[in-house]
Amino acid sequence: MPSALDDLLRGFHVVRERVQEAIGGEVEWLERLDPRHSTAEPRSLEELQAELDSLVGLDSIKEQVSALLAFLQVQGERLRHGLPEVATSQHLVFLGNPGTGKTTIARLLAQMYRAMGLLKKGHLVEVDRAGLVGEYVGMTALKTDRAIRRALDGVLFIDEAYALARTGPSAGVDFGQEAIETLLKRMEDHRHRLVVIVAGYPRLMNEFLDSNPGLRSRFSRELFFPDYSSDELIAITRAFAEQNEYRMTADAREELLRIFEQARRGEGFGNARYARTIFEQALNAQALRLAGVEGLGLERLDPEELTCLHAGDFAAAARALGAGAEVPLARRRLWRRAS
Repeated sequence: MPSALDDLLRGFHVVRERVQEAIGGEVEWLERLDPRHSTAEPRSLEELQAELDSLVGLDSIKEQVSALLAFLQVQGERLRHGLPEVATSQHLVFLGNPGTGKTTIARLLAQMYRAMGLLKKGHLVEVDRAGLVGEYVGMTALKTDRAIRRALDGVLFIDEAYALARTGPSAGVDFGQEAIETLLKRMEDHRHRLVVIVAGYPRLMNEFLDSNPGLRSRFSRELFFPDYSSDELIAITRAFAEQNEYRMTADAREELLRIFEQARRGEGFGNARYARTIFEQALNAQALRLAGVEGLGLERLDPEELTCLHAGDFAAAARALGAGAEVPLARRRLWRRAS
């Protein structure tokens, strides 16, 4: 979910790149202005593990992350005792449909690596094809290098990475392969300062990993993110409600179950984004319902009425989106009460 910090980071990146282009190099003083740089102590591994455990669903992912962390801890202990460390890549492949928690897990992993001393900053830089591939000859290597520099000492998360490897007769002239080759070289050059996570649909990601002879071997593990069950989507919707100080009635839960059971599943299903969009539309429906109460001004409504979401609100939300239809995946920001 985009935040004020995300907006600030994007603005900072634009300013930094323009200054670097003007002077033809890195600017150390500008790096110190990066909003990610903080004097705050990093969160402990125990705190981060507790946050991971609190996430709805993702049981298989939690097990795989725990196994990965345990392996890294054991290798660290072996190294401390003078035993040889097993040389293995820390780069990962995330396979799954949109809204299955891939970015959330990537961000937690970045912080966990920092807590373990594997990464100095532990920040996450998220890019897609547009952030790596240029429009003209020579631009792609520069854009890819810039993204990698931003991610040094942290994690570079490439969403929909399969878009870098366009194939077939309709592909035409494409610079995506240049981005892949630049990425492969930098992954080796900065192997102690950079973790790369590529993510996308399982079928397309397998094609991507086979598009370059050295690509699949660079990634040590592939983590599959399953779609959320209907009960898990209800729990996610309830979490959205609680975060924004709303309450769902019992009949609202039954209506949500019906909506999620009827939603078309498959490649591209929105998962948590679907739940979020349903929730946002339910807020619109509730507002229309409350505004339409005859003889009662909005200023006279009590807090219970202002915070309660009924089955009818979610039914109206589903109708607005098309009952049983897949929900558009556009990212929206939830408004929050001003503090």
